[in-house]
Amino acid sequence: MAKKIIAIVGSYRKNGIIDSAVDAILSAAAEQGALAEKIYLIDQHIEFCTNCRTCTQAPGPQRGRCIREDGLDLLLARIEQADGLVIGSPTNFFNVTAVTRRFIERLVCFACWPWGQKGPAMRSKDKRKQAVLVTSSAMPALLAKFFTGSLRILKITAETLGAKPIGTLSIGMAALAERQELPPAIVEKARKLGHRLGSAS
Repeated sequence: MAKKIIAIVGSYRKNGIIDSAVDAILSAAAEQGALAEKIYLIDQHIEFCTNCRTCTQAPGPQRGRCIREDGLDLLLARIEQADGLVIGSPTNFFNVTAVTRRFIERLVCFACWPWGQKGPAMRSKDKRKQAVLVTSSAMPALLAKFFTGSLRILKITAETLGAKPIGTLSIGMAALAERQELPPAIVEKARKLGHRLGSAS
């Protein structure tokens, strides 16, 4: 049975650096027989978390239900049905974009944190999915790994969604032009990650 791969794109620009990298990954995954789908967070109706913690109160392995009436529940249901994830966001002001952060904050529903309990506990530690994480930055990629929090928060996001990261793609010097082409080395690495993510093994 073909693997289902869902990409979550937290960029404000379609057809930009992150989008192009994600496309390369998904194309390579499709070559392995995977079914690929891309979701732009800017197109989703996702409200801000109000930190009411209603979704964290009930025990059990299933994610809690949010009181917000928006599109997140359907989006998470689609993600839960996937076998693999690609999560990508540019780095804006040393971390992921605001639209990505808004999505991430709503993932508190995957934690159980009743009032009176000192800290949250993840509802499930199962990591059956695989994930590839994609970031870009105006600074060189090596510096971005040390001086920004983007990769770290994307790793936490993948794990919260039940996925184990199997690779990362960090694209540096990504603000030299309004529309930049991906360097061939980045395309090659993206395709290798896509092949690995889409393979049946």
